[in-house]
Amino acid sequence: MSGPENPEIPKTRRLKKRREFTFARDGVTERRKSVVIQARARASETPGPEIGEGFTATKKIGGAVQRNRAKRRLREASRRLLARYGRPGWDYVFIAREATLDVGWSRLLDDMESALISLARI
Repeated sequence: MSGPENPEIPKTRRLKKRREFTFARDGVTERRKSVVIQARARASETPGPEIGEGFTATKKIGGAVQRNRAKRRLREASRRLLARYGRPGWDYVFIAREATLDVGWSRLLDDMESALISLARI
């Protein structure tokens, strides 16, 4: 008895250091109303099978409470979409915009999905 075969879902790892964020900044960028995504393939010879993800929000978004809420929304949207549309061996930085807090959940998911699809074609 064997169940339905699932293609292997790539693992994600969190970007934590400034140099990881600035590395992705020098890659390609996709902008949408509610999110900006920067992506870049890792430079090492063996980039590894995982997808790197980092989240940031500037003080333009608001105080600490609003910035944290915006990043929580981005993390949840990324959890739902990045494994499907992200490329293993790449790092992605999700940047909250002012609209990230106010836009509806489905619109945020649509914006992130369309940006990730565009980045996957590069």
